[in-house]
Amino acid sequence: MNLFSSSWAALRAAVAGLGDEDFAAPSGCAGWLVRDLVCHLVVDAQDVLITLATPAAAEPTRDAVTYWRVVEPPTGDDPLDALTVRLAAAYEQPSLLKFHLDDVGSAAGRAAALADPAGRVETQGQVLTAGDYLSAYVLEWTLHHLDLVARLPGAARPPAEGLAAARALFERVAGMELPRSFSDEDALLVGTGRRAPTGAERAALGDGAERLPLPVG
Repeated sequence: MNLFSSSWAALRAAVAGLGDEDFAAPSGCAGWLVRDLVCHLVVDAQDVLITLATPAAAEPTRDAVTYWRVVEPPTGDDPLDALTVRLAAAYEQPSLLKFHLDDVGSAAGRAAALADPAGRVETQGQVLTAGDYLSAYVLEWTLHHLDLVARLPGAARPPAEGLAAARALFERVAGMELPRSFSDEDALLVGTGRRAPTGAERAALGDGAERLPLPVG
């Protein structure tokens, strides 16, 4: 629960610290500018609010690991991705997008802090404990924080504890451990296909290199 709060707060703070010109920079998500990614974060925050306000009585069907699935690498051509681009463009001014993320994002953060970790919630037809749901989102926030700063070297990076937790969760989803010589950030970038491994990294991966990338969604 604390890692959800700290990783989400760090991501929102990074967005708040961007200049208007930064919103036109490419993000780490294929086909998306930074403004498109920030618009996606608004939708993510809405999803968190909706899920935490959707209690379930049934037994959990997923946990923080099985919440995630290995998916096809994003291309930017998905209809929902295209919708996000149109929504982001409709804001026109980065300040409006910042305001909306701060408004909805702060509410999602407060809802998470008030949630009972053992309480059950429903999302996408699945039931999880609130604690598992919020733990799963540490990976979401951390990956998107890396996407946000991919072409913005001066922007604030994700917190170390969030990177470590996101790496550990990704490795459980992937069913493989990445070499300890990889930093947590590099493990996430290479593991999910956000960048190709260097020659040295590929050598360290050995046979595991053939299993990568493993995009998750």
